Amino acid sequence: MRIRAEAATPADFLRFLGFIYLTAFTSFGVQAAGLIGSHGILPYANYLASVREQIGTSAFWQVPTVFWLNSSDAAMRTVWIAGALFAIAAMFLPWRRASLAVCLVLWLSVCNIGQDFLSFQWDVLLIEAGFLAIFADDSPVRVWLFRWLIFRLMFFSGVVKLTSGDPTWHNLTAMHFHYETQPLPTPLAWFVNQLPMAAQKASTAAALFVELVVPFSFFGPRRVRVLGAWITTALQLLILSTGNYTFFNFLAIALCVWLVIEPRRRETPTPRAHRAVSAAVAALIAMVSIVQLLMLFRMPLPAGGRQVLEAVDPFHLVNSYGLFANMTTERPEILVEGSADGVNWKAYEFRYKPGNVLRAPPVIEPFQPRLDWQMWFAALGSYQQSPWFTNFMVRLMQGEPAVTGLLQYNPFAGTRPKYVRARVFLYHFTAFGEKGWWRAEERGLFFPVVSLR
Repeated sequence: MRIRAEAATPADFLRFLGFIYLTAFTSFGVQAAGLIGSHGILPYANYLASVREQIGTSAFWQVPTVFWLNSSDAAMRTVWIAGALFAIAAMFLPWRRASLAVCLVLWLSVCNIGQDFLSFQWDVLLIEAGFLAIFADDSPVRVWLFRWLIFRLMFFSGVVKLTSGDPTWHNLTAMHFHYETQPLPTPLAWFVNQLPMAAQKASTAAALFVELVVPFSFFGPRRVRVLGAWITTALQLLILSTGNYTFFNFLAIALCVWLVIEPRRRETPTPRAHRAVSAAVAALIAMVSIVQLLMLFRMPLPAGGRQVLEAVDPFHLVNSYGLFANMTTERPEILVEGSADGVNWKAYEFRYKPGNVLRAPPVIEPFQPRLDWQMWFAALGSYQQSPWFTNFMVRLMQGEPAVTGLLQYNPFAGTRPKYVRARVFLYHFTAFGEKGWWRAEERGLFFPVVSLR
């Protein structure tokens, strides 16, 4: 892949996008059975049956997915493997856009049956970028559509931080909490967390500047755009060096390629069909984006605006973005335990989320351990707010291999616990001179002692 700004072409982006699709499909695929397979935490066949029962034939529009044809475990394996193969084809074979079109259909299908485990902003960002990739070339309208996407991704992320009313963004202390409380920090996050408050406030202000001001450079002259691309890329590199955000940062960097691609002036008139397709795609994206902007700034919507959003929402072709609108200021962690007698308890160990206080934070991107991520969200509320968690505990009592295989350590390998429970702890990074990476303080019971009986 070319990395020189002056050499960037649409083909470079398409190859890069193929790599991202490859990581997305394979990362999901190796976890799919335990997450949404027939013996997983949230079996997707049950989900589709429930949707069909509730809303009838409109389910095919509300949940567009190839899995309506077959909802077996074999179908799920076929889809993610096929997605990975077509992603490889997009990287190395001439039929890039056709291969990426298949990837788009398959990834949309996966996301729409993934439930809690495929509900992240980068999942739908990949759909939107994949949709535009079908039409990717260096014609002016299509180049500008990609620039509009990276603008919305960055600018929306900044706006939601200010409009949320979160005090940590307004008083510039957000980064003081971020490194410690983000879902899956890296070892570098521990070191950056030790910086003084003045440095944390400066980095918070810098992040807001990059998200709120720099995006306007994306529509300026080439030199201004290139500078904006490098600044945005630098921010993404800082984010991925201190936190594991799967393929999100890589995809954001890939989109910056369109800031240095120059629209080509054609010697002959553009074919009418090409112009018609460009106009149709641009009209769709402009219409939905305007409605999303109005909602972002809490302004009245035009007549039919909400209906337009509802019509296109199942396909995730145009999305609203914005991470960490409200900064978490504490880090609760859930410790899951099992017991054979209700007296002596043994802890399950997750592969990547904080558990053992002596274990260093991992570096695993672009892989995403989706169960570990959901454990972070669950800890911020109650188990009643995360219904999947009860299913997870049931699978542990059943000793389901597909689910226990998602864990680092199963203390009941070869057998099953009679009881399970979950306790919640408050985790803090240690400071220089202290032993280990984390300090943990117990805060009580998260999930009560239960048994299948």
